[in-house]
Amino acid sequence: MAELRHILLVEDDPYDLELIMTSLASNNIVNEVVAVRDGEEALDYFYRRGKFAGRTGGNPAVVLLDLKLPKVNGFEVLRQVKSDEALRCVPVVILTSSHEDQDIAAGYDLGANGYVVKPVDFNQFFDVIKETGVYWAIINETMPESYCKPR
Repeated sequence: MAELRHILLVEDDPYDLELIMTSLASNNIVNEVVAVRDGEEALDYFYRRGKFAGRTGGNPAVVLLDLKLPKVNGFEVLRQVKSDEALRCVPVVILTSSHEDQDIAAGYDLGANGYVVKPVDFNQFFDVIKETGVYWAIINETMPESYCKPR
């Protein structure tokens, strides 16, 4: 049986963070969720810098990435992750409030694996997070990390 991999949640809005965490937990998604509050912290997590210097374990099953982040925006986080041979296989799902065509296109151009717009309605938001979490953390088979290492 495959190891249960964690979810990396990159979200600066405390209200959205709380809703996402609650939705995942209440829908029996038992993967550990690691939450970071800005793009710089997300990159520190991936590159094991700063407070994540001693981090153990592999890459997440999925990254849920907001676009409008302090310090380093979500597009730049996505660009760096997808251009790194050791990280390129990590699934990144943009989770944002932006419906803008240029944001959707830019996300996919940079290598996003999905683009999910956060609904404004509480119940719809809850359902979207549930479906996203179930698919990416449970149903989806991620690329084995051994295939993502630099060759």
